[in-house]
Amino acid sequence: MTELDLLIVGVAAIVGGAVNALAGGGTLITFPVLTAVGIPAMSANITNTVALCPGYLGGTVAQLKDLDVNRRRLWIVGITGAIGGVVGGILLLFTGEHTFRILVPYLILLATGLLAIENPVRKWQMRRASRGAKQGDGEVPTAIAVFLASIYGGYFGGGLSVIVLAVLALVSDDSLTRLNALKQVIAFCVNISAAIFFLFSGKVVWSAAAVMAVGAFVGGTLGGMLAGRLRPAVLRWIVVGTGVIIAVMFFVK
Repeated sequence: MTELDLLIVGVAAIVGGAVNALAGGGTLITFPVLTAVGIPAMSANITNTVALCPGYLGGTVAQLKDLDVNRRRLWIVGITGAIGGVVGGILLLFTGEHTFRILVPYLILLATGLLAIENPVRKWQMRRASRGAKQGDGEVPTAIAVFLASIYGGYFGGGLSVIVLAVLALVSDDSLTRLNALKQVIAFCVNISAAIFFLFSGKVVWSAAAVMAVGAFVGGTLGGMLAGRLRPAVLRWIVVGTGVIIAVMFFVK
């Protein structure tokens, strides 16, 4: 990669990190930029997964105070999420570059749709909690739901947090605050396990990953500072619109 390419992906990572901190959907910024500078779609996806690990770690540490949940349950969802992330990574490598390139616009549209429904999902969970609605909250249903969501996270990752939040709301009686914290832990386990698996794939563009990791950290910090000044809903819809345009461009290309 040229110095200009690294500068471009670094700026994209800063923007993506800020977007993730404010509204979510940073992958819809960073992944297309990686492909735009000439990185093959599969390598771009894998590099993006590795580069975002520091951001997921930071988000998990920041919400540890809200994780007043059963330790056994935390271990179950964490391990299940990690296994699902590896399975998703294996499926990605078996897909092949050509097939994955064909799937890219559909995956971007799926991630865009998930981002669009995030707010309704949160409101739905809050209404259920306020009515005292009871879901199963069993360990087996929770593990199955988390495992299936984690496979998607290891495969692509865009919109993973929304999927995890939705499935946790279906099988758990926890409050939205605890579900958010639990969701962050699961997303981190999925991402870090997939990233470790990808270390041996030979498809990580390390120069880009290093620059993006720093950029994502800087962007996340900036996003946290701007959290009270920008409306997340407005930014989310801007990202959704951008995602649709990018998907159309991939279809045309």
